[in-house]
Amino acid sequence: MPTITYIAPDGVERRIDAPNGVSLMQLALSNGVPGIIGECGGVMSCATCHVYVDPEWYGRLAPPQQSELDMLEFADEPTALSRLGCQIKVREELNGLVVRVPKV
Repeated sequence: MPTITYIAPDGVERRIDAPNGVSLMQLALSNGVPGIIGECGGVMSCATCHVYVDPEWYGRLAPPQQSELDMLEFADEPTALSRLGCQIKVREELNGLVVRVPKV
């Protein structure tokens, strides 16, 4: 089972074992990760699951679709490492993935 690390804005790390196929948003919500809200339930219409992917991991993810990039324009302080957690599905190859939760 892959382990995903969420880093809060204050630097506190939270490592969570994740079943394959769940999104980073779903994993965060089901484990009470502060700062991940997921208002739209994962249909990519709110950007409240915005995360910053660790630079070491960003290139290992499938590239974002244009619709995700468009939605990220509504996120607070997006960067080149920004992704929507609802669009990243856990798989074995992502074991050790690190994401940072933006300040809200």
